[in-house]
Amino acid sequence: MTGTAHALEPLWHGDTGSLREPSRRALAALVKGPYVSAERHAELWRALVADTEEIRSRLADLFLDLVVDDTLGVAFIRGAQTEAGNAPQVVRTLPLTFIDTVLLLHLRGELVRSGGAGRVIVGKDEVYEQLSVYRSAASTDEAGFTKRINASWTKFEKQNLLVKTSTDGRFEVSPVLRLVFGPEEIAAVAAEYKRLLARGGAATPDNEPRDTDEDDA
Repeated sequence: MTGTAHALEPLWHGDTGSLREPSRRALAALVKGPYVSAERHAELWRALVADTEEIRSRLADLFLDLVVDDTLGVAFIRGAQTEAGNAPQVVRTLPLTFIDTVLLLHLRGELVRSGGAGRVIVGKDEVYEQLSVYRSAASTDEAGFTKRINASWTKFEKQNLLVKTSTDGRFEVSPVLRLVFGPEEIAAVAAEYKRLLARGGAATPDNEPRDTDEDDA
């Protein structure tokens, strides 16, 4: 039975909505972003599963596409691509600096290498060390580079792309990063960053942040 199969008590004066309250909360969480997780947002996930098509329809009215991966247990929205290519941009964009993107590529790589076998946990210090090869491309000294990585790490924590575990300094990588960027886009970005490394950081891309859908990532 879907949330629209029976009469609902209005939640406020003038309420004309037809979704159950849990499903409305799931819809609101998707619009707010960045994603809904079966593990971390169990009640929202159950509501989403119960009313998937109704929620998908309401998002479509806003030129938004619902992406649900039952295997990974994650759902998020992205801007719809119309045939005319003139759909309005509804979700906000989150600019990504050079270091943001390097970190994103690294974390997504960890997910891919895991083969989908269970949770992916990374150590903050280990990741910092592995990203140190990009310091010359960032055109900064060690202190400045560490400051930039700290800023990127904090940004990803706020977006729930990195989630603290019970062990100090260990974080779970959100599986949604598997879905946000396709293999072709990831390959293109990775190739560009390898080129920057080969040039020894002659030009820093930090002045040219990339945009990604904030509610996607």
